[in-house]
Amino acid sequence: METECWLLGGEFEDSMFEERPERRAGPPASYRAKLCEPQWFYEETEGSDDVEALTIQKFRGDLAYRQQEYQKALQEYSSISEKLPPTNFAMKRDVLEGQARCLAHLGRHTEALTIATNLEMKASNTDHLTTVLCLQLAICSSLQNVENTIFCLQKLISLHPFNPWNWGRLAEAYLTLGPALSATFASPPSQSHFTSSDKTVDACPHSGKDCLLCFPETLPESSVFSVETSSSENQTNENTLNESQAPEAERRDAEWLEAQTKACASFIRARLLLQLTQSQQTSFALERNLRTQQEIGDKMKGFNFKEGTLLLIAEVMGEDIVPEKIKDEVHSEVKCVGSAALTSLVIASSKEFEDKWFRKIKDHFCSFENRFHTQIQISA
Repeated sequence: METECWLLGGEFEDSMFEERPERRAGPPASYRAKLCEPQWFYEETEGSDDVEALTIQKFRGDLAYRQQEYQKALQEYSSISEKLPPTNFAMKRDVLEGQARCLAHLGRHTEALTIATNLEMKASNTDHLTTVLCLQLAICSSLQNVENTIFCLQKLISLHPFNPWNWGRLAEAYLTLGPALSATFASPPSQSHFTSSDKTVDACPHSGKDCLLCFPETLPESSVFSVETSSSENQTNENTLNESQAPEAERRDAEWLEAQTKACASFIRARLLLQLTQSQQTSFALERNLRTQQEIGDKMKGFNFKEGTLLLIAEVMGEDIVPEKIKDEVHSEVKCVGSAALTSLVIASSKEFEDKWFRKIKDHFCSFENRFHTQIQISA
């Protein structure tokens, strides 16, 4: 019986019977943190191991990037990339991102986008993918490629649909399509102005001789009609020119209206998300929130949409906005999945994104336009 009890338990660690050390009288010794002098990583590192030496070299590249010495930073990052072991994935990602950003600043955007695309394919969780998409956005923005910038923002939003700041940036990007659309057609754009925080986005920001697509103040000599030309010929040529420009002008106006509508919808969703989160914010975060809502309200006045249209857009863009989803977005865990699963989280094309978010609004405008044309035909 005693043996059975002994086998079932009853053993104790020797430490249970040891006396605890007595506490020393007086205040405890103060903690002394290790102090590093500014730019300590420029010191000799001959005695450091390989990992520490590469980390110090990366600090040098980061400082050079901060000081806008992009060529120097690129050399540091490239040297590190060659020496890094294949198993050090974390530093490899950081170094490649540094290389891409340096290349973008140096005007080598194609190389930068190649690195960013490679990083996107190798992303293994949502945090990595978010970082890569932000990198692609920075590169496309510096390249001033409006369509690719919009697509990068759309991919970010598909991954984080409750981020109001990305929706606001998407709205601003849609508004920059005004000059891009005017550059597509030979006819002069309509006068539409949208005031931003520090600049005005015009449908055609240039005038006179600086803009080849606007009618110049004075025509060159080669384009002046001869005095001997009859007025009837001038009238015929003018009518032919107007007829050829009319379809292009209508198409341009339709595309600009569509861009305005998407910008308006994006602004409205950004404001709805800001309104939902403002009760949980204080101090400078709340100030920024309220200031941004005011700026959005000021920009909305430039669209000249009717109140009923704005209410419809707000209803469509706010269908999925509920406090529980916002809470899940803010406190969401990092999803560690494979590349294939991550790809499914991000939209594959701009059309897929716009069909998801703007289709109902577009259908409303189309049905309204069809009714309008029907009424004109009946009245005629």
